Amino acid sequence: MEIGMTLPTMVSGLRREDLLAWMRATDAGPFSSLAGGERITYPNQELLMTMAAAASVTERIRLALTVVVLPMHSTGLIAKQLATLDVLSGGRLSVGVGVGGREEDYKAVGASFGRRLARMEEQVALLRRSWAGEPIEGNAAPIGPRPVQEGGPEILAGSLMPKSIRRAARWADGLCGFSFGPAQDEIASAFEVARSAWREEGRTKPPRLVTSCWYSLGPNARGQMDDYVGRYLGFLGKEVASAIAPTCRATSAFALREIFGQVKDAGADELILVPTSATLDQLERVAEIV
Repeated sequence: MEIGMTLPTMVSGLRREDLLAWMRATDAGPFSSLAGGERITYPNQELLMTMAAAASVTERIRLALTVVVLPMHSTGLIAKQLATLDVLSGGRLSVGVGVGGREEDYKAVGASFGRRLARMEEQVALLRRSWAGEPIEGNAAPIGPRPVQEGGPEILAGSLMPKSIRRAARWADGLCGFSFGPAQDEIASAFEVARSAWREEGRTKPPRLVTSCWYSLGPNARGQMDDYVGRYLGFLGKEVASAIAPTCRATSAFALREIFGQVKDAGADELILVPTSATLDQLERVAEIV
């Protein structure tokens, strides 16, 4: 099982030097991916611009987008942006897509909140057509550029529930999930649904199985985790965030080692960690464990 690392873009007060240090240190460390996710009505850096910067200062590591909220985007524009990222990174891009659950984000960018899942699946088909060099609209010319990866980057489904995972077997290359705990049984169950669905769809290549969790290490790890979860899940209400925070158990080196073993046993190809602080020691502490 590989271990990936997420940029601390969801942490408030992030500076340019913090971002660049994380990018370079992750690329130099024992990690498989440098990841980032998308939110709009939140004080984080925009995902695609941040990953373009990462592509320019890294050489080895996979750039994992977890997750692009695809129905918020113009299909033609996001096809071009992602192909460009694949070119800038030299073919190191992995794209996770999902529908999101925050209507305020859709409103902020002027996108419709309706038919999100159906629209996303239509968009995925158009992304693949664009990356194959085919026009996606009538007699219009192909969009370009052609990605470095033949056929374009892998597309993983940010699906968590069995029904959506089964639908993803029609169009995705795998899963990129998230687990608060993380909970081994929850992860293993989702992965088994995926394997079964891929077989039922006649897919000869099994799904790539990726999951993520928050972590916090150091003297104030528990408090840091609780504060982060409270801020990040504030849109759900204080009571909900307060109930979820104690379930996030990756707050010590011992717990993280145990989680590595459990997630591996659940069948993950990769576990991507999400930091709750931008201080570089959080990255260094994980590197020592890995």
